[in-house]
Amino acid sequence: MDLDNFIIGKSKSIIELKLLIKKVSDTNSTVLILGETGTGKELVAEAVHKTSKKKGQFVPVNCAAIPSELLESELFGHEKGAFTGADKSRAGRFEMSSGGTLFLDEIGDIPLPLQAKLLRALESKKIQKVGGGKEISLDLRMVCATHQNLEEKVNNGSFRADLFYRINVFPINVPTLAERVEDIPLLTSFLLSSLKNNNDLPIIKQDALDALKRHLWPGNIRELKNVLERACILFRGKEVTKSNVMENLLRLK
Repeated sequence: MDLDNFIIGKSKSIIELKLLIKKVSDTNSTVLILGETGTGKELVAEAVHKTSKKKGQFVPVNCAAIPSELLESELFGHEKGAFTGADKSRAGRFEMSSGGTLFLDEIGDIPLPLQAKLLRALESKKIQKVGGGKEISLDLRMVCATHQNLEEKVNNGSFRADLFYRINVFPINVPTLAERVEDIPLLTSFLLSSLKNNNDLPIIKQDALDALKRHLWPGNIRELKNVLERACILFRGKEVTKSNVMENLLRLK
């Protein structure tokens, strides 16, 4: 896979990011991706998988989006009758990603009781389904991500220190959009061309790009994408100027 066509940008921080991805992709080491919300952590995780030699699936799990009482079953699977409503055996995300990559997004939100089971799975490379006694051997690479400060969570007792050291084998910091503003013209072109309805796209003038570069982008690339979608609605087939950016696109947020 050509990383340049997958992770868009030529800034120094993005070049360094791509080098780290290439270095770790052919290993089986656990990767911890750190970065603010909206910077593209899942894209980096997918790039690690796609540049590796793994033949299995890339299986993402948003740990913050799944209720804590369901997360164990989601990760490890369950046997029939393990709990009310478990009318058949089900494979979990660990089992589904065997031979590939399991991506645990927002790992800082995993509850403490489940962290112990996750640590055991990482160290033994084996899991047990909820309600089951049989151990299932796995061959997978785990990639984790968070926008939280895990060291602070370790210090306040909400994240296990042994799990933190186990997943923090190869940390990758994803730069904010404000740290790579020179990539905004490339990102703008790419994001506009990737929109489903790319007929009559707005024409982003140079002074508009300069205005976009000066914005702080607290929502990072996700925010930029939203602004460009807004431009497609308001300025379909028309030129977008600096004043349009300041008065119509950014002010509407």
